[in-house]
Order: sequence, then structure tokens, then C-alpha cells
Amino acid sequence: MTEPAARDPYLAPDETARRQARLVGRAAGHGALSCLEPGTGDPIVSRVSVGHLPGGEPLLLVSELSPHTGALAADGRCALLLGEPGAGDPLGHPRLMIRARAEPLPAGTPEAALARSRFLERHPGAALYVDFPDFRFLRLRVVSALFNAGFARAYRMNSGDVVESVPEALRAAEERVRTHMNEDHADAIDAIVARQGAQGTGWRVATIDPLGFEAAKGERALRVEFAEAVRAPEGYRAAFVELVRAAQPGS
Repeated sequence: MTEPAARDPYLAPDETARRQARLVGRAAGHGALSCLEPGTGDPIVSRVSVGHLPGGEPLLLVSELSPHTGALAADGRCALLLGEPGAGDPLGHPRLMIRARAEPLPAGTPEAALARSRFLERHPGAALYVDFPDFRFLRLRVVSALFNAGFARAYRMNSGDVVESVPEALRAAEERVRTHMNEDHADAIDAIVARQGAQGTGWRVATIDPLGFEAAKGERALRVEFAEAVRAPEGYRAAFVELVRAAQPGS
């Protein structure tokens, strides 16, 4: 008699789950990285600082002295756990586990320059060592993911649920939009962030993509989603105007 197939406990993601996963994953400044030790094949785990490329691919700045750097050079297969535990049971808080393949970003390339800029916006303290000769950037090519959003809300995701393609025109507009918001509309950023439940002033736009942005204050960060995806560079203005409008008292 044939045994019935085991039921997959994970749900298929919808847009709400994808959005929640972005809120958890792209706000993360650090995570637990698992990879395979060369020679033994045994798993090892490291705490790493995390940035993101415009489409959401995780970005690591690694030192040649770190055990995970040699491990990923030998075998790029890895997993990254993202999500901040809060008060109470740590397992009661959302977390995103990404399966990926690590790839180096060759120094001197436009992609490496973009990685450097975005990583420093999220981790300003890394400016002390980012250009040391034994440091380099790795891009994590997402293969799949598991997102636990809470009790009975766990989702199996593919790479397209976690990352998206960003047109070059939108990539090129990011620095200009970020600078304009930070220099001319600092009070608006604080108002937007306050509506998300964050406290204090002095928040700034760190990184932007067509679906939203990360507001940062020191090493703290918060993901804010746009009401609609931005399709062209001029759409960023309308996206931020809508967020500011929604942040006004009585909205």
C-alpha cells in the first residue's frame, strides 16, 4: 500500500507575505550566515553585517581572515537567517531564511562601487575598513527562502518572491533621490518613520528601491514600503509625497 505523501507545512506566498518578508529581510543589518567548512564539509555559522543590492540580493563585506570567507570561496552554498527577536519568545517573531550562492564582486567594477555605496549607507562605521586590501564584497544569489511570519504562517518562497529586477534608470536615480530627501526633507523622513512606530528624530534615507526604502539612524534601520511600485525615476517624487501625506495627522 502506497503511503500518502507528506503534506508540505509551508504555504504558497501571496503579496502580503512577500511584503512582510521584505520588511524583515531588507531592514536587517546583520544576520547568521551558515556555510560549509572546507575539508570537513561540516556546517559553520558566523554573525555577519548585511547590506542589500537594489533588487534585494543580500550583500556581505568579508575579510580574508574570517572562516566563512574561505568557506564560501571553496563552496558558495550558504544560508542566511535574518530577523530581530524582540520581547518575549524569540520564536514568536518573524524571520527569513535565505538559501543562496555567494559570488564575489570584482573590485573596480560598477557593481562593486554600487555595493560599496549602499553598504556604507547602512553601515557607516564600515568606512574605517571597507577599502582595506583584505576586504571584499560578496553578493548572495538567492536560490529559495523560508519565511516564518508567525504561528501557522510559514511560507516557502522562490528567488522571485525575495528579489526583483531593477531597471538601470531607477538604479541611477537612487543617489539623487536619497540626497534630495536627506538634505531637503529631513522632517518628512522623521514623520514617515514615526507613522511606522519608530521613535526619535534624525532618521535618513539609506537605500531605495522601486518598492520602498530603508530609513536608518546609526545602526538602526526600518523598511518603509511605497503605496505603489515606482516604474520610472520621476515616480519617486510621487511615492514620497504619498508617504508624507499619509503621515499627516488625521490621515
